[in-house]
Amino acid sequence: MHAPSLSPSRSVPTVRGRAGYWTRLLPLLAALACATRVPSFARPLWNPDEGYLAVQAGLLAHGGELYETVVDRKPPLVPWLYRAAFAVAGHESLTSVRVLAVLAQLATAVILASLARRRWGDGAGRTAGVLYLLISIGLNPEDAQAATFEVFMLPFTAAAMWCADRRRPGAAGLAAGCAFLAKQTGGAVLLPVLWRCGRHGAGPVRLVAGAAAPVLGAALATDPAGFLFWTVTGSGTYASLGGSALPVLGRALANAGVLAVACAGLLPPVLRALRVSRPGTADLWLWLAASAGAVTTGLHFFGHYYLQLLPPIALLATAALRTPPRERRARAVLVTACCCALFLTWGLLAPRAELDHARRVADTAAQRTRPGERVLFWGMHPEAYWFAGRTPATRYLTAGLLTNYSGGRDGTLVGERYGVEGAWTVLRAELTAHPPSLVVDDSRGKPYAPDRLPTLRRLLSAAYEEVGEVDGAVLYARAGAGWSPGAGWWPQGAAVDRGARG
Repeated sequence: MHAPSLSPSRSVPTVRGRAGYWTRLLPLLAALACATRVPSFARPLWNPDEGYLAVQAGLLAHGGELYETVVDRKPPLVPWLYRAAFAVAGHESLTSVRVLAVLAQLATAVILASLARRRWGDGAGRTAGVLYLLISIGLNPEDAQAATFEVFMLPFTAAAMWCADRRRPGAAGLAAGCAFLAKQTGGAVLLPVLWRCGRHGAGPVRLVAGAAAPVLGAALATDPAGFLFWTVTGSGTYASLGGSALPVLGRALANAGVLAVACAGLLPPVLRALRVSRPGTADLWLWLAASAGAVTTGLHFFGHYYLQLLPPIALLATAALRTPPRERRARAVLVTACCCALFLTWGLLAPRAELDHARRVADTAAQRTRPGERVLFWGMHPEAYWFAGRTPATRYLTAGLLTNYSGGRDGTLVGERYGVEGAWTVLRAELTAHPPSLVVDDSRGKPYAPDRLPTLRRLLSAAYEEVGEVDGAVLYARAGAGWSPGAGWWPQGAAVDRGARG
């Protein structure tokens, strides 16, 4: 018997070449991936991130330029993915990107199965793939079922570990770079990858070069200065607690508790593994620690951040469940499957109050404007532009970018001076060049209400008059203005005006 070692290639004989292994396992994982994502197809949209991406994709398809006239604090990979999906299947629904999300989760499960099989054998491969898919929806459905950044980041993080395990530093770096391009925190996988490649004696130069290549390519394909600003340097106040420590702490504990329920069958063996040295798991613990650090980054602790923890948890549980008795593994899988069924039910029955609100507001705005006209939805529901089929009046699709407001933040550090640097100057220029036909104040008493923002308050009092209210949102139309359709991106489409970067 081999002595315990941290090298998976020596800790357990690798099982190779068994006929039919993947032909039996792939259909099982595919069916499980489809089953766990059924709720994602049950509603048109799950959260504002999906709405933001849908609007970005529409703008990009009709002349918008990322980090110039289409802005967000995220890297470009997922907006490009949405744009490509819409180009193939149309923009009327998110079904195409939901299908891509199923494939992303399947790919992650397959990569984890391959990694576990190489380290611990055929049975471990099956266990890792199944466990990952069972816990992959173990959060609030708005976080777990949405086709957003983390879902498309995870296959790349898993691929980075897979390549590092096979002593391919260049490919591992490339995968880590692509993970960063899906979401910045995906770059955290570089820590365990560096450790793994270091133990193999693989060249760090190739690893760093591989990681830098896609990032530099994306910067050059967009606007390098804008790319750096929006993805790295321009989010200082967003990452500050700023008086919101208690709400943030409550959210962190609540989401951790929800995830603990999903992993109830896996946590006992994983915690037991802390007391016993398991061959081939040191890099997995480092992966989990790096992912936990990534969840903490930004100090917001939204539920979808926790998705990054799931791949290392699935692998660590697989390693812990290899020891006898075998009934322990069966019990863990059964408990995890029951928890998965609970979250599936939650996903199918989840309330949709905010979605319905956004639909009602968007429908009213669509009735009061023509397709070519610009609209300003002042709130945190960018999906309203997509539902209404109207052109955004500004590149800033939510009030958050202009005021530093985000979910759970109190009134501290919220206001014009806390927004993205230069954003209000750009907003004034955009609204002067193309005044929106309709402004919808959807703040509903939040800290970013117009009466707390001098620039927006002056705009509304000088050029607009209140014309109605729907579901708590106040509508303002241009005072004495006639119809003046501009160039719309939905459905006709036209180039979006360029302007200064906020």
